[in-house]
Amino acid sequence: MEERFDFVIVGGGHNGTTMAAYLAKSGASVCVLESRPECGGGQENTEPKPGFRIDPHATYLYGGAAPGFEQLELHKYGFRFVPYRSMFGFATSDGKAVNLGGRWDRQLGEQSVAAVAPPGASNAMRAFEVLEGEPTAEFLRSMFWTPPHPAHMDLEPGDLPWAQTLRKHLGAAFSETFLDMSLVEFFDGMGAWEPAAVANSFAAWYCGAHPAWEGQALPSLGGLMLVGYTSGSPRGGMHTYAHSIIRCALAHGARIITNSTVEEIVVRNGRAVGVVMSDDASVSEKTVWADKAVISAVDVTQTFQSLIGRGHMDAGFAQRIDDINFKGGSLYVLSVVCRELPRFHNDPNSFADDVYPSCLVYPSDSWENFFKQTEDVYSRKVVPKLEKEHLSMMICTHDVYDTTRSPDGYRILSPIYVQIPPTHYDVAGPDGLNRMKEDFTKAVLELLAEGAPNMTGDNIVDVFVNTPYDSEFRNPGMIAGNWYGIRQSEDQWFMNRPLPELARYRTPIDGLYLCNHTSHPGGLCLMAVPYNLMHILIEDDLVEPGGWWYPSPWYIPENGNKATA
Repeated sequence: MEERFDFVIVGGGHNGTTMAAYLAKSGASVCVLESRPECGGGQENTEPKPGFRIDPHATYLYGGAAPGFEQLELHKYGFRFVPYRSMFGFATSDGKAVNLGGRWDRQLGEQSVAAVAPPGASNAMRAFEVLEGEPTAEFLRSMFWTPPHPAHMDLEPGDLPWAQTLRKHLGAAFSETFLDMSLVEFFDGMGAWEPAAVANSFAAWYCGAHPAWEGQALPSLGGLMLVGYTSGSPRGGMHTYAHSIIRCALAHGARIITNSTVEEIVVRNGRAVGVVMSDDASVSEKTVWADKAVISAVDVTQTFQSLIGRGHMDAGFAQRIDDINFKGGSLYVLSVVCRELPRFHNDPNSFADDVYPSCLVYPSDSWENFFKQTEDVYSRKVVPKLEKEHLSMMICTHDVYDTTRSPDGYRILSPIYVQIPPTHYDVAGPDGLNRMKEDFTKAVLELLAEGAPNMTGDNIVDVFVNTPYDSEFRNPGMIAGNWYGIRQSEDQWFMNRPLPELARYRTPIDGLYLCNHTSHPGGLCLMAVPYNLMHILIEDDLVEPGGWWYPSPWYIPENGNKATA
């Protein structure tokens, strides 16, 4: 018997399963094909020791403002949220430990900064305090949960949705110069205290656009505000979030097949009509047909280079695919099982246990420190030098607030992140860092112990490491070990991501759409790419959701199709 569906989705990661939930709830027949034994992609948790849940990939819920929580009603399918009193903090090598608090406890941050910073430093972000609550959600939705505008429209930067939103809420405090700045320039212009600005810049780098890239101040700030607005995570880890999405898709009739690698997207007369799976796929029928569309939740490079093939592309387009830059966010990931939290400078009061930051930067000293690591990763394309000035890290401590992550009497620092070059760009080769994994891990832990002397000896029970090379081996969707898909600079973002002709998720092949983190708005588990793609599928008359659906108010249809209203 032929296997036929309205939509066939290649890849069962976060974007593929969320797309299936949206389409199935709209009444379409949907099949998801995933090569791995389990769906979820980067929304993965694992237990290398029983009872200790670590995050090899995604670790924070950035999508607190996502329409998908309401539209897909994920609470009905097991999603549970844990709020964090303190989301973020930092420590310097000269003895300062600053707790910046979070959405659920703003006063904590103000008091902590005021206690150690120069006068006025705690007010450096005062202009953005108006973006609390709903205004923040509106700003974030205008930036991340809005499809790029049609290619034929030449909008000025000040007309972009997020510029309109900021102008609306900030009033006289809004400046058109924000649109041309880097985040570093923005912090300098705001007179921010240097250690705090450096810590936020490191955090922004881990959340998306590099803070030094021109014209990316607001996207960088948007990444920070995503995690700050949510200020919490799914109870039990990111995989419980994946399970709620998958349950939603299944409840509405989607079919999800794992252990089934797609080898080819079938194209006939310029149109995608189905897929062919490998001989060892877990189903007897190896060809699945799509009556309406094939949706690739695989990165754009593998979609066209491996699944489509050059025979269906003109030479110029194929070359532009080859030239896509993956120099984005690759991370060295450590997870440390310990008996007590890091006590910076041996001060037991550096961060109180009940308000310990769920993530913190150490050491957050100076711009020199920040740019030395940037130079290693982006310019020299080498593993950062094994020195304090080159090894600032992000330390995450979810189990302070989510007690399901570790057993009583233990703590787990998971993950500890260090920025490094994507494997494709490391001058020592893709496995260069793996050959020095032991030395690199030792250097990171020694630096941590220098700031928090209790992080030695019997306090450390075990250490688990995931390099970018390991990440790509573990999850083929993380090409080059790059969690953000492709570079987040101005030339590969919004209307340019991944290429201008692909920015609206359509492709030159009829019936083939993109739904992957290499599309706008990029990495992070936001449910944003599927939400944005829904607008395009509705406009193309391929799906018609019910009254539960609402579009982005900033969406500009190609032809004014009524179905998007």
